[in-house]
Amino acid sequence: MHSVSYIERRDRLETYFDRTAVEAWSRLTSDAPVGRIRATVRKGRDGMRNTLLGWLPQDLTGRRLLDAGCGTGMLALEAARRGAEVVAIDLSPTLVGLARERMPSGLHVDFRVGDMLDPGLGRFDHVVAMDSLIHYRAPDMARAVKALADRTRGSVLFTFAPRTPALAAMHAVGKLFPRGNRAPAIEPVREAGLRRLLASEASRWRPSRTERVACGFYTSQALELVPDD
Repeated sequence: MHSVSYIERRDRLETYFDRTAVEAWSRLTSDAPVGRIRATVRKGRDGMRNTLLGWLPQDLTGRRLLDAGCGTGMLALEAARRGAEVVAIDLSPTLVGLARERMPSGLHVDFRVGDMLDPGLGRFDHVVAMDSLIHYRAPDMARAVKALADRTRGSVLFTFAPRTPALAAMHAVGKLFPRGNRAPAIEPVREAGLRRLLASEASRWRPSRTERVACGFYTSQALELVPDD
């Protein structure tokens, strides 16, 4: 069962990404010109996506993969090119609509609108949640990762916002903007604390690779969980 704090934050994210930020995300995830700040975010996201894809098998034929929080579908499409059967889900119907429009002919991705934790999505070989959990508090993040891991056979790859002085400063500045103009807050977490929560929530899984990507106004850390055989 989802916690109240998870549901409240999820509903805010749905409203923000489906209404307030659609145009910005459409441009950010395309080749359209963007300003200097967003250019660093685009470059950082490209680097993080390449990192996560690099942790997956090059040949995904016969593997079922969940892109949890797929946005406009860039990671999902690359996984499909490698042969994966991809289910890609996002809270925003508008972003999912953009993802469907951008899907090249000859590729198939099962794009859906909804909650990434929906057990009706079935079981997977790999789950990737790139920057889709960074708005949740650490306990909710750990419980979400456990829910994803419970229906995964191979690996769970996800990102979190590491607690750093620079990120804390940007977080504080963001609070100065009028409430109506704010994006849902990113929740920086300490890796050591997150690992302790994961050890408690998902005890059958162990952390493997980790890598931080920092580029201008983008900072995110990837963590891979694998079964503790």
